[in-house]
Amino acid sequence: MRTAAMERKTKETEISVELNLDGNGIYDVQTGIGFLDHMLEQLSRHSLMDLKVQAKGDLHIDGHHTTEDVGIVIGIAIKKALGDMLGITRYANAYIPMDETLSRAAMDISGRPFLVWNVDFPRQKIGDMDTELFEEFFRAFAFGAGMTLHVENLYGTNSHHIIESCFKATARALRAATTIDQRKADAVPSTKGTLGGSL
Repeated sequence: MRTAAMERKTKETEISVELNLDGNGIYDVQTGIGFLDHMLEQLSRHSLMDLKVQAKGDLHIDGHHTTEDVGIVIGIAIKKALGDMLGITRYANAYIPMDETLSRAAMDISGRPFLVWNVDFPRQKIGDMDTELFEEFFRAFAFGAGMTLHVENLYGTNSHHIIESCFKATARALRAATTIDQRKADAVPSTKGTLGGSL
């Protein structure tokens, strides 16, 4: 089982994450931000990653620090759970429709973090959450995990559908990219023989 537990404590947030990449999509998420909880539940369910998140943050200011730091810790936990990355499929993409909306995510678990974010929202808030925070989450998530991640909304008019399809697409790409390729289960998927840009 590829599992990890991580904790991060700052003056702004206290976050603990436990995950199992080879799980069944079981989740227990409490960040204090209802809509973020809902999206992380989608990430877990559709990647089949078991995910437990407990977060306390300075929500009396706003949701920025909590959202970003949760992304950081989940990303780092994924990187830790992947270990030496032997046998992973590495590359994956997914298209997810949700009613009038279509979004896609493409990922390379390369050890080289990068985010391309082409997502616009008709509204500035979904529930109590500022839509601009989703880019912060995905950037923190990608950089924590050491992955290149491209997320794009191709079309859609409902902000809820747009972001939910982005999370589900990322989840399905994560599920595929972290799957062990049995034809090369004993090898790092790179002609360099290593991932992460190490010397």
